[in-house]
Amino acid sequence: MLDWQHTCLTLSSVQERKNLIYSLPTSGGKTLVAEILMLQELLCRQKDVLMILPYVAIVQEKISSLSSFGIELGFFVEEYAGSKGRFPPTKRREKKSLYIATIEKGHSLVNALIEAGRISTLGLVVVDELHMIGEGGRGAILEMTLAKVLYTSKTTQIIGMSATLNNVEDLQEFLQAEYYTSQFRPVELKEYLKVNDTIYEVDSRAADGMTFSRLLNYKYSDALKRMDPDHLVALVTEVIPTYSCLVFCPSKKNCENVAEMLCKFLSKDYLNHREKEKCEVIKNLRNVGGGKVCPVLKRTIPFGVAYHHSGLTSDERKLLEEAYSTGVLCLFTCTSTLAAGVNLPARRVILRAPYVAREFLKRNQYKQMIGRAGRAGIDTVGESILLLQEKDKQQVLELINGPLENCYSHLVEEFTKGIQSLFLSLIGLKIATSLGDIYQFMNGTFFGVQQKILLKEKSLWEITVESLGCLTEKGLLHRDSRGASEEFQCPFRITRLGQAALKGAIDLAYCDTLYRDLKKGLEGLVLESLLHLVYLTTPYDLVAQTEPDWMVYFRQFSQLSPAEQNVAALLGVSESFIGKKASGQAIRKKVDKNIVNRLYLSFVLYSLLKETNVWSVSEKFNMPRGYIQNLLTGAASFSSCVLHFCEELEEFWVYRALFVELTKKLTYCAKAELIPLMEVTGVLEGRAKQLYSAGYKSLMHLANADPEVLVRTIDHLSRRQAKQIVSSAKMLLHEKAEALQEEAEELLRLPPDLPGLGAANTDKAGSRAGGTALW
Repeated sequence: MLDWQHTCLTLSSVQERKNLIYSLPTSGGKTLVAEILMLQELLCRQKDVLMILPYVAIVQEKISSLSSFGIELGFFVEEYAGSKGRFPPTKRREKKSLYIATIEKGHSLVNALIEAGRISTLGLVVVDELHMIGEGGRGAILEMTLAKVLYTSKTTQIIGMSATLNNVEDLQEFLQAEYYTSQFRPVELKEYLKVNDTIYEVDSRAADGMTFSRLLNYKYSDALKRMDPDHLVALVTEVIPTYSCLVFCPSKKNCENVAEMLCKFLSKDYLNHREKEKCEVIKNLRNVGGGKVCPVLKRTIPFGVAYHHSGLTSDERKLLEEAYSTGVLCLFTCTSTLAAGVNLPARRVILRAPYVAREFLKRNQYKQMIGRAGRAGIDTVGESILLLQEKDKQQVLELINGPLENCYSHLVEEFTKGIQSLFLSLIGLKIATSLGDIYQFMNGTFFGVQQKILLKEKSLWEITVESLGCLTEKGLLHRDSRGASEEFQCPFRITRLGQAALKGAIDLAYCDTLYRDLKKGLEGLVLESLLHLVYLTTPYDLVAQTEPDWMVYFRQFSQLSPAEQNVAALLGVSESFIGKKASGQAIRKKVDKNIVNRLYLSFVLYSLLKETNVWSVSEKFNMPRGYIQNLLTGAASFSSCVLHFCEELEEFWVYRALFVELTKKLTYCAKAELIPLMEVTGVLEGRAKQLYSAGYKSLMHLANADPEVLVRTIDHLSRRQAKQIVSSAKMLLHEKAEALQEEAEELLRLPPDLPGLGAANTDKAGSRAGGTALW
């Protein structure tokens, strides 16, 4: 164990189970401290643990890596991401649970535990990337989660960690936490700037923050100068293929262009480096793409180069990340999302420009990107090089030598996702029901701590009154004025619609629209195809960002069956309207743009469910395949939310069974025989096909598989991944077996309120029931 880790774990505040925030540079070993504390809570204190991570991919990576601990040490590891997760979580008899959740699912889980009166069973909440509390709607959700835990459970410890925190005092006050920090980094990081041909080393002691390091010495032809004015070829060939390199680019298109440009000028010798394994990567990409491979990747992978951004499918991204981690690929051109996602370090990190899209780089983003440089246990040093133009020099120096950005609450700024959603849940969960109690709760939030800085025109009291008024007007709350002497003591009650919105975790901006759409759907629900149901679960927040390709739209419309045309007619969208849009004709009839755009996205999802091939749908609609997959993930998650919404409203009983099945279809979007294998964390469609073809056709097959046999029979599967798949399958099998066992025992247990069963006989009843259940 590293010295700082030992110091942190033996802090008196940690020993006394006080809340803790700790901050270290990326790659400093923060996660190990959290994992030791989590294991201590599960095994020694026998309490459940919640770990909150920012992205689905990181949740799945963590599930895979910790399932083997659960199997060996006797606790459950449960996934709460996308459409996965049970509310309230299964109540375990003996074993404890480690819930690994995204920000949104973590919030729903805490709500469910509070409602079930089980929040005290949660011994520890760990938050990775705590600085995200200052980032828009997701930050507001994270703040609500932590504020509720603080308010409802005095025995739950909160641990927050981050590499990029500045105004820690505000977070300390909010979380009532101690603070520990260290500048330790296992691998030294050297920061450089490149202006024209000159490389400078970042040096805080120098007058202007940098000192001359060297001139780039690389012979450039005229053609190369024109194609590569930034000298990227010179910078990457100093490290690859022996070491790895990441090149961060401002946009997705730029990633692909840079990857292709580099390969045009790399020596043909690069083709020989691990040639056979690179051919395997292309072959595996073709398998997961249903026979298709991106032409850019087909040209760059032979050189050990690939792009990495959200335009890739999950299967493609996983394959490329595996190839990079094992050194088959030595260079990624990537967007800033890689810095915040899975752990893919490199010897050298190059930032192509001080911009993310068109926005100038923030110090937090810069720190996260350069933090990927230097691989512990592999490299002795890591380097980062930021490429810049003379015009940006002053701004870059301020960026590099300035403080990290402050973290501010978005609870009020994100009105429907933030403060309104919070108030609805406080009243619905009976945490605080009167104006006075809600105001008191607000004072204890991160926003409450920062109210003097954030509030300019209105007071916190005024904002609280206004927000409760809005919720009452929307029909989500009503006020009960009976028996209260003061107005601020009058309790609020949640309405049935409010309860449905709370249970479904519906953004309140869309709550009315969802209710109207479901109500209208009942008038003529078309069940001859899935299109109508898919339309009802197409996420509203993606509709505003959509601009249909009208020719594609018209072509798809003309191929609809009569039943599918009925769906469009019910929504007021006609083929002639789409035809006129496609041909650019003037349109007199007004049609709701949101409905038209939402139906277009429904066509994309519907095609995907019919074909289960992202590539063909991507070509049909002329959309990036990664975008289509993100749309699918969003729809699966929203379908799960709509299901919970309908469960609370009796009038929507007909939808319940339909949305259960639809959620499953959207979650896996694969042939039925592959779904049992895809339930295992980390097994995507491509891997499931390989396993199925090799004879592993059920969860039981995977749980009892020999990892060594898997490595031999499944292409491009490392020993580590094989072990993780087996562990995850065993964990899932144990969960299902335990749930069935508990159900059986519950059925055979004598009810304690059985007439004629005296108090003296209660113990006997319990032991008899136990004996029967055992039998």
